[in-house]
Amino acid sequence: MGRTMAIVYQTTALGDAQLRVALVERGSADLLVHRVSSFGLARSDAQWFVTRDRQSATVIVCFTSQGMAQLKICFVDSYGEAGWQVPRPRHIQL
Repeated sequence: MGRTMAIVYQTTALGDAQLRVALVERGSADLLVHRVSSFGLARSDAQWFVTRDRQSATVIVCFTSQGMAQLKICFVDSYGEAGWQVPRPRHIQL
């Protein structure tokens, strides 16, 4: 199995998004995400590098309401806190 990376491009156009994401409180999150400062540090689903280059992204996300979201996330401050809080849904590709 290949290494998963989360290189994220954010769009405001719902129709362009591959994944609809809601920002929620920690206790409601499916995934706790640590935002990393460089491409090389995005080593898992839970470590996101946000890029301005759409072509280099592994996923295009649009932040939406919780009711419209396919994934609920909460940003956390450290690598150790980051990770799935529920079993990883098969339909989520980061």
